[in-house]
Amino acid sequence: MQIPKEKILELLHSRGQEDKAAQADSELPEQVDTERDAGMLDRLGLDPGDLIGALGGGAAGGLGDKLGL
Repeated sequence: MQIPKEKILELLHSRGQEDKAAQADSELPEQVDTERDAGMLDRLGLDPGDLIGALGGGAAGGLGDKLGL
């Protein structure tokens, strides 16, 4: 699944994880593929399944709808 890096950064900032957000900003590509980039997400403490859920994937009216998740 493709997720814009900006959405991941927003999530990390909203959790108060500024250090991880800075690391993600420097390491992740602009379009994050949850399968291809699973190793980088893991180093950031982000599980792809949890990430999709946290972004509202599948929830009506959630952020996932705006991302097309």
